[in-house]
Amino acid sequence: MIILAATPIGNLADASTRLVEALEEAQTIAAEDTRTTQRLLAALGITNRPRVIALHDHNEKDRADDVVEIARHGDVLLLSDAGMPTVSDPGYGVVAAAAAAGVTVTAIPGPSAVVTALAVSGLPTDRFTFEGFVPRKPGERARMLAALDAEPRTMVFFESPSRTATTLHAMVEAFGPDRRVAVCRELTKLHEQVVRGSLSEVASWADDGVRGEVVLVLAGAHRRASPFAEAVTQVGALVAEGVRLKDAAGEVAEATGHSRRDLYQAALAARN
Repeated sequence: MIILAATPIGNLADASTRLVEALEEAQTIAAEDTRTTQRLLAALGITNRPRVIALHDHNEKDRADDVVEIARHGDVLLLSDAGMPTVSDPGYGVVAAAAAAGVTVTAIPGPSAVVTALAVSGLPTDRFTFEGFVPRKPGERARMLAALDAEPRTMVFFESPSRTATTLHAMVEAFGPDRRVAVCRELTKLHEQVVRGSLSEVASWADDGVRGEVVLVLAGAHRRASPFAEAVTQVGALVAEGVRLKDAAGEVAEATGHSRRDLYQAALAARN
């Protein structure tokens, strides 16, 4: 089988007993960076010397089938440099290929920068979306943020320390200065820091420079009040695009705060 194994995101003590046992027993490890994995083995005192093959963003498409074929005959432990594989890290291609080939995929759960940052952010955790890395190019970044303008869920982003200030200022432009945000830096490490405040406040703080691994957690948009008739029209427009009436009513209700049931009935009456 394929075993996705979460590794520490900073504090080595977060390595689970299951992870250590799996590393001690592994015959084959598919690793995002073989050097990082070898350092992890040494740091954890692993005496096992498994076969370690490279599986990263640049070769996963070509190597996925090979890894799955190896897993037909013995377990393959799949590791990213930190956290859970496939979450903005290599592994998705292998999992998809394994599922298509009927090869079992399981996981050894553990540290995740996404969930850890969300938990300590002080922002709503009941519903959230992970958006990965913010684009580097200004135009692509602006388009991504504009598309998220009405997103009501808490949003989690990865960002490099050198671009954190730039991204926060771009978020001020896209979402306004008052949207709440948390910058979670060096999670689980000695110099862990969580800076919370409005976008304008935190962007000014970041102007002095940011170091270490960074996760940004941004509050979702408040529901925007709109006339009921306009909301019904929005439902009709979605239905015209092929969205089921029930789903369209739910989507517009989430965005406007109007009753899903009322929107459904009004749109149904208008259609008939």
